[in-house]
Amino acid sequence: MPVFKWEGRTRQGSIKKGTIEAANEAAVMTQLRAQSIVPVNVKAKSRDIEITLFESVSIKELVIFTRQFATMIDAGLPLVQCLEIQADQQPNKAFKKILTEVKSDVEQGSTFADSLRKHPKAFDELYVNLVTAGEVGGILDTILNRLATYLEKADSLRRKVKGAMVYPVTILVVAIGVVVLLLVKVIPVFEKMFDDFGGVLPKPTQIVVDMSHWLQAYIVYLLVGAAAVIIAWTQARKRVEKFRYHTDGLFLKMPIFGPLLKKVAVARFSRTLGTMISSGVPILDALEICAKTSGNMIIEEGLQNTRAAISEGRTIAEPLEDAKVFPGMVVQMIAVGESTGAMDQMLSKIADFYDDEVDSSVAALTSLMEPLMMVFLGGTIGGLLMAMYLPIFKLAENIK
Repeated sequence: MPVFKWEGRTRQGSIKKGTIEAANEAAVMTQLRAQSIVPVNVKAKSRDIEITLFESVSIKELVIFTRQFATMIDAGLPLVQCLEIQADQQPNKAFKKILTEVKSDVEQGSTFADSLRKHPKAFDELYVNLVTAGEVGGILDTILNRLATYLEKADSLRRKVKGAMVYPVTILVVAIGVVVLLLVKVIPVFEKMFDDFGGVLPKPTQIVVDMSHWLQAYIVYLLVGAAAVIIAWTQARKRVEKFRYHTDGLFLKMPIFGPLLKKVAVARFSRTLGTMISSGVPILDALEICAKTSGNMIIEEGLQNTRAAISEGRTIAEPLEDAKVFPGMVVQMIAVGESTGAMDQMLSKIADFYDDEVDSSVAALTSLMEPLMMVFLGGTIGGLLMAMYLPIFKLAENIK
């Protein structure tokens, strides 16, 4: 449906502007008159050709917006004025545009939550559902502060995991890059020098020279093949549900990273569910959102089965134990929280505990991977250099 920009005059004589989705200009004028606004100017909105590929809404920007918005609501400012202030001071053009559209929707009578729901890339289901609970309960400022705290802790957890994964991958890429550079650029120089010396090369040296010839001949094919494998893997994970399901299962069974991923999943689930329950979101809606935001199809399946069991009258702990997704200690603590009526507090304690567990696991993983990667890097490069120096040592012996 086309979007129209409008300008009109209210009964009090003030000028208002905004955008409306409608079939035509006549429909826009009808909507405006229904809102007691006399249309002054209505025209179709031209599509803005903007490159927004690298301008998304970051977690940090969302946290700042949420905190400031909560402060303004708590101070008694009207919702539309809060949105206008936030949009005016927003340096991110993509976020500024979103907030302007949200403000326009609120002015036209939509609820704040419904206006946010139109922008899922910036405000996910968790955010929208919590805002809905805050609007219904009249505690929007409290909910927003709670939401900002959740986003900060979730972002901290995400950065910890990324740090654990990035370090070994970086070292591995550097090692491969150095080896390729040696084989393509350095080894041919040594080979030419050995040809000038004459004689038969030692076997390790000959193997390295043959590897250099092979890599120079096939490096383009290798690069294209590697890119094709990465693209195929990424697309298969996005589009083929069965492939993603099996690979998610393999990730959880990996010897080193599997336990870390499980701890991250428990921390995320506990934090998300605890925040939603304490904010008044119904348990079935909360579990559905937890399942969708779990990031792993095995865990999502377990949570969806748990949700289905609860809808049939069972407690949350029993189907969670049957799903065999989370550790027994977590299930028992949730059972205690259910029986005492302090589920949100128990989930918060579980989340804090597993946050610390993730910290310990990341530190242990880093301390384990660092010497292993250094040995791999040093051994590979050192082996290549030793192989290339063997003919020189042999030549020195012959001279003696």
